Amino acid sequence: MRKAALLSLLLFALPAAAAPKPPVVVELYTAQGCGSCREANAFVAKLADRSGVLALTFPVDYWDYLGWTDTFAKPEFSERQRAYVTKLSLREPYTPQVIIDGHTQAPGLRTEQVERLIRDAARAPHNPPDVRFIGPRRVDVGSGRPPKGGAEVWMIRYDPREQEIAVRGGENRGQTVIQKNVVREIERLGAWRGRPTAYRLPAPPDDGLRTLVLVQLPRGGRILAAHQPRT
Repeated sequence: MRKAALLSLLLFALPAAAAPKPPVVVELYTAQGCGSCREANAFVAKLADRSGVLALTFPVDYWDYLGWTDTFAKPEFSERQRAYVTKLSLREPYTPQVIIDGHTQAPGLRTEQVERLIRDAARAPHNPPDVRFIGPRRVDVGSGRPPKGGAEVWMIRYDPREQEIAVRGGENRGQTVIQKNVVREIERLGAWRGRPTAYRLPAPPDDGLRTLVLVQLPRGGRILAAHQPRT
């Protein structure tokens, strides 16, 4: 078994055709209790159906004190957003906020600005490392020119189904909030420093979640590659 894995990584290191251009990753930081987030949720739900765009909804927990505990929020999602705040030299986290490819940001209600940033990201040059899923419990990241300081490999699991949440408190009391591609799990798999490396994935879920792997600069940096297993 170990020899087979080693052979797979050696073959992975051989020169190959250029990896396909990764999708533009759009991260929405939102909260069910945030009164200005409903329109941004709807906008990002439409982006989720667009070719070449991978939209993810990250519910944060720091608005829970307003009277509604977000049903999907996790502290690690808020922590991820705070890393972007530091990296992008912002004053504080806010909702709704959209992060594009880990590199630029805009308020979620400024849809024209978000669209422009998505177009800019799609046109930007990319040289992503190849990423391959080997069964349900392993992912390989190939060789490539690592950025200064290396990169990190993250696993994200999200629900592609549209969610309708009846909010009974906070600013959206009495309203129904619709969200799509809601992230349910995020885990750092390890570092990547330009050499072919295999990473172990947690056990696959049984509840219809999709798995995504990101190769990203550390501490809220640019996303270098985004890959999902074929469905």
